[in-house]
Amino acid sequence: MSALFCIHGHFYQPSRENPWLDFVEVDDSAAPAHDWNDRVNLECYAPNASARMLDGKGRIARIANNYASISFDLAPSLGRWLERHAPEVYSAFQEADRRSVAERGFGNAVAHPYTHVILPLAPRQEKMVQVRWGIADFRRRFGRPPEGMWLPETAVDNETLAVLAECGIAYTILAPHQARRVRAAPSGEWVEVRPEVLDTTRAYTCRPAAGLSIALFFYDGPMSRDVAFGGLLESGDEMVGRLLAAASDSEWSGGSLVHIATDGETYGHHRKFGEMALARATSVLDGGGDGEVTNYAAFLADHPPTHEVEINERTSWSCAHGIERWRSDCGCRTRGDWHQRWRGPLRESLEWLREECDALAEEAGPRLLYDPQAARDSYIEVLQNGNRGATERFLAGQALRPRDPGDRRAVLSLMEMQRHAMQMFASDGWFFDEISRAEPVQLLRHAARVIQLAARFGRELEAPFLERLGGAEGNLPAYPDGRAVYERLARPASVDARRVAAHHAITSIFADQPDESEIYSYAVARRGWRRVARGPHTLLLGRVQVTERQTGEADLVSCAALHMGGTEVHCCVAAGWDEEAHAFASDALALAIETGAVAEVIRQMDDLFGRRSYTLRDLFAEERRQVLARLSAETLTRLESSYRQIYLESRGLMATLRDADVPVPKEFTAAVEFILTSDLSRAIAAPGVLGDGAWQALEELRSWGIAAATEVFEPLLRARVEQRLRDAEGLFLVENLQEIGRTLDLASDAGITVNLWQAQNLFQTRLLPLLHGLEQGPPGEASLEAARAALETAAERLYFSR
Repeated sequence: MSALFCIHGHFYQPSRENPWLDFVEVDDSAAPAHDWNDRVNLECYAPNASARMLDGKGRIARIANNYASISFDLAPSLGRWLERHAPEVYSAFQEADRRSVAERGFGNAVAHPYTHVILPLAPRQEKMVQVRWGIADFRRRFGRPPEGMWLPETAVDNETLAVLAECGIAYTILAPHQARRVRAAPSGEWVEVRPEVLDTTRAYTCRPAAGLSIALFFYDGPMSRDVAFGGLLESGDEMVGRLLAAASDSEWSGGSLVHIATDGETYGHHRKFGEMALARATSVLDGGGDGEVTNYAAFLADHPPTHEVEINERTSWSCAHGIERWRSDCGCRTRGDWHQRWRGPLRESLEWLREECDALAEEAGPRLLYDPQAARDSYIEVLQNGNRGATERFLAGQALRPRDPGDRRAVLSLMEMQRHAMQMFASDGWFFDEISRAEPVQLLRHAARVIQLAARFGRELEAPFLERLGGAEGNLPAYPDGRAVYERLARPASVDARRVAAHHAITSIFADQPDESEIYSYAVARRGWRRVARGPHTLLLGRVQVTERQTGEADLVSCAALHMGGTEVHCCVAAGWDEEAHAFASDALALAIETGAVAEVIRQMDDLFGRRSYTLRDLFAEERRQVLARLSAETLTRLESSYRQIYLESRGLMATLRDADVPVPKEFTAAVEFILTSDLSRAIAAPGVLGDGAWQALEELRSWGIAAATEVFEPLLRARVEQRLRDAEGLFLVENLQEIGRTLDLASDAGITVNLWQAQNLFQTRLLPLLHGLEQGPPGEASLEAARAALETAAERLYFSR
């Protein structure tokens, strides 16, 4: 019997969304990408959806969806982000599972608990919620029930396995050192095993509790380590050789499974071009006669376990001390000169906060819900659909008084509090060395959201929580303990109705806003909005109704925003005012700006609203950058006029200096570079044919010894190529393909290498089938021959094998 092979990728990114906005804000540490989810997508998830397989000349012979050839779990946090921000990549995961179901009878996709928690450290009821929500998430994404479930960090105990079995999960995947002893079923003698002697090519039955069983696969540890941390991904053929060698070493005659498991990010993010080695390896394994690529569920169906196993409890794949990495200073670290004494106090503080939430839920739940636990299980439907209909169905089925506005808000706040309490325990928060890193800070931001929601039930938890966090000792003087991290990095990210209202008022200064709009996870509706202008100063006055989408919590906020020109903004807000109080303040400030100095207006704003004011710094990150970019563009427009005048007036003098071999003053060359860069950028971005003006601007840049800036022009050239490929059809096919050639010619002349990855994907899906059809058909009329020739030229320019 030929060997079977399975390569598992654990695809996961932590929840990086601001807990109040439900949005991943810009992170400059991930530049040039928007954030780290975006960065890893560009380096791993997208390349694996379209992995290049090259011919002997280094040209593209085929583009493969690697997910169709491997086993994978798509963690819900990552699946949600991909669905929103990279739908083509998300679809590649779904298509891969559909294809594997059609080809093998079982899908490649494996489920994952809802958040990346260390399940052995979670209470049993939370284990149940994590698994049930993970199954529900899987069903929605892949349209079928899961056979298997990946355990975060492969952290395991018998209670976790029992929960999986109770929920209908057939198998999970562990590291070889997590097996304690094995026996031939049903009554063989138990034998203690070490990782190096465990037969990893078979499935085992585990009985974690009376009447329950689950199949366990133990991946090949040495080979998995060499893929993740060694050099095995340097060559797809070397990887194939190692897999085949492992299959030949297997002594099990009943059919063997050689399988490895690593983080999915290994293929492209941790190991550059790893996706290409993976595509080559799976192609060779599936294309030869020595074996076949399969998935765990298909193997299990054909090869039910004949042996039993007992596990080493409270172990994981990434901590030599079991699961201590997530609760103590066990010695696992990424740099040797920092301690991790903060890990234990951080966990203890968060566990205290979770216990307080549980107590609050036990107290408030029976007053609001038919069955609080059933409601918590069902809340996943609201999270998945995120629309009013799902919320209404949830409230109708779970709330005792679904039409009572106060009860509706209380029920949803209670559910959100418990959801964020689960997200406080994502494993990333303990994995690294310093409590002020982004990962622990994210956990503390979820904690801040929990504290905010608990306060709506009259439970004030922040002070005792901070007291406990004070014992979490950090490594950096700026952040000596967990309390400092919370106060300086977590709490400032919090959002309330006042901040949303201030954000809306300030952005309304710089761009017209509709009367009803959405600001991330908040709905905003204007009431009685007016603008008063006096010279260069503008005052906005009005009220906005701010409503949290998740909970329905609403506040009516009065706003006053004064723009003093440029970036100078002073905004004040107040909640809870009645109509009379708002009208008094509004009229007083309108009169003040008409008759008084700006300083007097600001003084009255502070007297009326209080000393807490907002500026451009208080805008949410995306809009803050947009406003500042708009202001910068206005300034640059004025500068361009001045620079162009300098350039036109001094061009002759500069040419004379250059021709006389006299250095041209930097002030002159700065004007040249600014103007010609602007001209060339406009020429590339313009629709229509790329005119001779683009080459003229490039040539003049060169004549002054100025190189075309790659960071400026490459994105413009890339966008032009990709847009022409999207437009290339029908009567405009040849013209657009020819324009791609002109664009790439300009790039070549400018010495700029264009990133053609997305362009190649577009050509593969949109135009390569057309080219094949024209090549295989009989000779056609002149227009068809012209199309074929243009397609062949484009394929050549885009590095496709012909």
